Amino acid sequence: MSESLALLLVEDDEMLAAQTARALGRSAAQIDIAHDADSARALIQQLQRLDAAILDQNLGQDNGLDLIAPILARFPHCKVLLLTGYGSIAAAVAATHRGAHNYLTKPASASEILEAINADPASLGNTLPATPPSLQRLEWEHIQRTLEAHDGNISRAADALGIHRRTLQRRLKKRPSASQYQREKGSD
Repeated sequence: MSESLALLLVEDDEMLAAQTARALGRSAAQIDIAHDADSARALIQQLQRLDAAILDQNLGQDNGLDLIAPILARFPHCKVLLLTGYGSIAAAVAATHRGAHNYLTKPASASEILEAINADPASLGNTLPATPPSLQRLEWEHIQRTLEAHDGNISRAADALGIHRRTLQRRLKKRPSASQYQREKGSD
């Protein structure tokens, strides 16, 4: 990519969005920010150029994955980067299947974001940890795969998992913490 990027940052945490935009501002000519899926969709239609989009996966009630298709429909050569605080292999697979260029777990610095945008997806490979993930992590990833298979519908996913909808909602609230993920990641 050139030194003057046109970026779209979709992040529901307004303070984090402002910090990230400031840090990326040193490398990008233009950064547009949206804080939810609806304003992101409206912004996508207004933009004349978009080189890269940085999407938070968890946008309150919305999912950043749902923005990949509209972005690529309007800007087919746009590189889409999905950011999440709760990284999972299932989410990474879902993101790339929908057309995302790359996937990062928060917190990510501006340089890590730019490296991920500029990385060749073919060179990324499959970096699996040297030690197996915790049982809690495996359960979380299985739940994420099941939710993705049922288009995010909690009731249908709960039926597929053989549990009550409220039980699934409670388990979703107990997702592995970012620090727990970092411990597992650090054991590579």
